[in-house]
Amino acid sequence: MLTPPTEAQVIAAELLHRDHPVVMGVLNVTPDSFSDGGRWSDLDSAVEHGISLFRQGADIVDVGGESTRPGADRVDAATEASRVVPVIERLAAAGVPLSIDTTRAVVAEAALAAGASVINDVSGGLADPGMAAVAAAAGCPWILMHWRGHSRDMQALATYQDVVAEVRDELRARADAAVAAGVDPGRIILDPGLGFAKTADHNWALSAHLDVLIGLGFPVLFAASRKTYLGRLLADEDGTPRPVAGREAATLATSLLAFAAGAWGVRVHEVRETADARAVWRATGSPRLAKI
Repeated sequence: MLTPPTEAQVIAAELLHRDHPVVMGVLNVTPDSFSDGGRWSDLDSAVEHGISLFRQGADIVDVGGESTRPGADRVDAATEASRVVPVIERLAAAGVPLSIDTTRAVVAEAALAAGASVINDVSGGLADPGMAAVAAAAGCPWILMHWRGHSRDMQALATYQDVVAEVRDELRARADAAVAAGVDPGRIILDPGLGFAKTADHNWALSAHLDVLIGLGFPVLFAASRKTYLGRLLADEDGTPRPVAGREAATLATSLLAFAAGAWGVRVHEVRETADARAVWRATGSPRLAKI
């Protein structure tokens, strides 16, 4: 007799087959994330914010317990798990679809057991060789981001001859490795990793050529929300980058461009505006819609 799918598997499968781009809301339960560190670091405020993101239109809420901002120090697995698991348990009980933002297999496994449906791995499986086995056993979607090293060292690795071609090839290699490890290719999502071992020019090139990555045949998640390169683009006349709080309009513009390019989804901090813009975009009857 076939084992019926779990609730998490049903949620995940539905997310992969939406007829519109997915909006992923960011929930950092860390004291040191680049844009909102410490705001949601206690359990009650984190749960309240996660529910708010869902009500504002997030299709899934991405819970992370370790900062990946440039230069960030790592925390141990036990600390990371203690931050995310209680939040995931309560949000799952409230009916919020969830992903776990982690590079550690043990944290991903605990998060899935607590109610998460998707693994969002910014290392693309490189940081922990055990992650593929967890994703394969769970049968859950696994987001593989382009990555070349941990936060403390990654900007020194931002060297490319052709950033679009190299990111494409490195992501293809990560997807191939995941499939070889037993992960269902229909459960793989790719992320170009804007800001991770990338300069601003690299980010813009990847943004302009999302079609190359989409051409690999996997759904693509686009995550530009509030990132430094947007702040530099909007810098004052004296060169001072636009503060994080002033980058929302630029973030929204990147999301709309990603929708138009055929991205599977976007990862954002402010959900309501993105969900509203998606509604307007869909109302135009965009010819791209059928390809998402």
